[in-house]
Amino acid sequence: VIGGAQENTISTVIGLHQTPGVVVNLISGPTTGPEGSMESSLAKYPGLLTIVPTLVRPVHPPNDLLALRRLTRLLKKQKPDIVHTHSGKAGILGRLAAARAGIPVVIHHIHGPSFGPFQGALANFVFTAAERYAAKFTTHFVCSAAAMTKLYLAAGIGRPEDYTRVFSGFKIAPFVSATNDLALREQLCIPRDAFVIGKIARLFPLKGHEDLLNVLCKILPRCPQAHLLLVGDGVLRSQLEARACELGLAEKVTFTGLVPPEDVPRYVGLMDCLAHLSTREALSRALPQALAAGKPVVAYDFDGANEVCLDNQTGFIVRLGHENAAAERLLLLAQNPQLRAEFGQRGQKLVMENFAVEKMITQLHQL
Repeated sequence: VIGGAQENTISTVIGLHQTPGVVVNLISGPTTGPEGSMESSLAKYPGLLTIVPTLVRPVHPPNDLLALRRLTRLLKKQKPDIVHTHSGKAGILGRLAAARAGIPVVIHHIHGPSFGPFQGALANFVFTAAERYAAKFTTHFVCSAAAMTKLYLAAGIGRPEDYTRVFSGFKIAPFVSATNDLALREQLCIPRDAFVIGKIARLFPLKGHEDLLNVLCKILPRCPQAHLLLVGDGVLRSQLEARACELGLAEKVTFTGLVPPEDVPRYVGLMDCLAHLSTREALSRALPQALAAGKPVVAYDFDGANEVCLDNQTGFIVRLGHENAAAERLLLLAQNPQLRAEFGQRGQKLVMENFAVEKMITQLHQL
């Protein structure tokens, strides 16, 4: 589907595929649901992608067993030197299959935690146990944020030397050159004088959209020109639209629906700042993408957000769940264009030094 971890995976696969001396094969589950598909981005590379229909997102024991068997057969046939797994459940099944197939090097990429306080005690126990077990077959871990290293070490998974942080790179130039496209603004019915608070994320649990709607309610009495631009789609679309209407925000919130990754810079160009009140992610790509366009960010202090949202330097970090504090920080940005510009300039410099997709590919290839 369209998402940060998926963009990272495809960028990695294409980047390594174009590296001399490297042969890459991508094995994925099917694309399902309202979150769009990135499969077309691999159309130029016939034979690169293999779909395993039983490798589905939800835990489903019969399908999971079938997927494990299919993955093991594929890896025995392909005989790769390295297996590089991504995401939670696919990462566990992929590593088990790699061990069964006798693959010498197995790297797991942690894009976000598969365990933590965001889920129930039973699920947390099961996923923590599964990650500890899969770690026995893991040569090395790659983390999109140092926060993931700390989390996994605290859970007794691996040693410090088993982890390498590699920021999730992307094409920076389109964001640096993003502008306030008045035609797009008019198409989205966003007033020219609106203070646009943006968010780029799948409309999915734990992404913080509900908190952001509440924050907008707190902002409007003092900043009536505030407008919320939600870029993305997902299973919570109808629920969030209903909530916006219930709060009287129907005219103040724009839902873009699905936006192809290559078009995201156009929407970032409309934003005055980005708010990311997510409660579960290693390090959302939306934060460096906004900073690349010179837009300051406000984020909950979750996982690795503070590795790019440097408090009072590139934006503001707010304690998890503190909606009033988030509202105050957004109001401060709305009332101070000079502060927005200063934060944006610092953020752009930080991103240009650390988040180029070419740098990510080089670091992974060297590893």
